[in-house]
Amino acid sequence: MTVDQAIELFEKAMETALIVGAPVILIAFIVGLTISIFQAATQIQEMTLTFVPKIVATILALIFFGSWMFRTIIEFIQELMVNILVLIQ
Repeated sequence: MTVDQAIELFEKAMETALIVGAPVILIAFIVGLTISIFQAATQIQEMTLTFVPKIVATILALIFFGSWMFRTIIEFIQELMVNILVLIQ
């Protein structure tokens, strides 16, 4: 495996990880930001008000995007397994 192949493989792995993780992270960010704005406007400083909705939104996002995330990871692994003989030479 050359340095260029290793860098390309690392880039593809990081790209896949970013694409797979982005929907859940963005939903948790948006929910957290919305709750923070609500807390700032109403001056309610309850910690569970931030924590519980983010957990619920994250779980719902995982349920909704889970099959797509799993398929994306499986496709990456299948592509890696197909090209493994080329990579180890």
